[in-house]
Amino acid sequence: MIATKSVSRIRRAVPVWLLCTLATAFAAVGAPATGHAVERVKDLASVAGVRSNQLVGYGLVVGLDGTGDQTTQAPFTSQSLRNMLGQLGVTIPPGTNLQVKNVAAVMVHAELPPFAKPGQTIDITASSIGNASSLRGGSLLMTPLLGADGQVYAMAQGNLVVGGFGAGGRDGSRVTVNVPSVGRIPGGASVEREVASSFNHGDSLVLNLNRADFTTARRLADAINDSLGDVLAMPMDATSVRVRAPMDPSQRVAFVSVLENLTVTPGEPPARVIVNARTGTIVMGGGVRVLPAAVSHGSLTVTITENFDVSQPEPFGRGQTVVTPRTDIEVSEGGSRMFPFGPGTNLDEIVRAVNDVGAAPGDLVAILEALHQAGALRAELIVI
Repeated sequence: MIATKSVSRIRRAVPVWLLCTLATAFAAVGAPATGHAVERVKDLASVAGVRSNQLVGYGLVVGLDGTGDQTTQAPFTSQSLRNMLGQLGVTIPPGTNLQVKNVAAVMVHAELPPFAKPGQTIDITASSIGNASSLRGGSLLMTPLLGADGQVYAMAQGNLVVGGFGAGGRDGSRVTVNVPSVGRIPGGASVEREVASSFNHGDSLVLNLNRADFTTARRLADAINDSLGDVLAMPMDATSVRVRAPMDPSQRVAFVSVLENLTVTPGEPPARVIVNARTGTIVMGGGVRVLPAAVSHGSLTVTITENFDVSQPEPFGRGQTVVTPRTDIEVSEGGSRMFPFGPGTNLDEIVRAVNDVGAAPGDLVAILEALHQAGALRAELIVI
């Protein structure tokens, strides 16, 4: 009987228009997508206000096997240890020089996910800030994690998991694998404070595209309106789309669940050619086009050979034996081939033409730069 009354109250709380639109949207989500490449809304955009927050704190790692900080070079470690022991009721005589090699000062950082509630746990990372050689086998003592506003949002403590290790000899030789001065504690911090979210505020929510594009923003708004059968979405700019949403929190969660599973065909990205000058990597987008042009690319080879001749005087002569260098320089220019680009040449034709000539990545960079300077490359050339 109680269950029946509860269900009836829920049904009266949900507007009829929302039930109809949700049913239509779920049917659209279940239908197979057709046409060109489509992506889900959850892969294209995020809800404004639903974001993670960075936390940071300062703590001590104890229990190290002689691989901690050398307090003479890291005085803040001994100072922190002295302060901690004082708070625990341990009195250290003034002037005592703490020389402990099993303690290391670390900075602890974590990412607080959205909607994290007190009592939940998050992963943390501890990084040495002193001269500790390894954190392997250490335990992090209770460390408060602060947000950008200076408030404590989590408390961290636990045994570190270190993936790297190092070994050294008395002669100073040392072998290190990975990074032993950084460790992680899965679930090592307990959330103590909840971050306020604007998700349930107002009569609408905003979807922010991961990559700004006017076409994608318009198509996203059209997909929402077509699926829900009402003018609920309106593009604000190339990044944001405002959507009217239910006021009730439970209904809003169901509403966003439908929105993020809708499929949208994103707009074509702008034509770009990305060149990494350090590694010779070249990435060309599918929209790259070339105007009519003819390219000739040849190689000039300079060969320098150093030979040494020995000058030997005749027997019983007064001359001295000397070595005289002889340099041979040969310049040869390889046969260059000219290949034409017709109007509207696409990416496949560009790559095929360059490969036929046998151009190396460095040669291809020179060709693309020349085409860009000539105004024949219809793409943005970006050198990183």
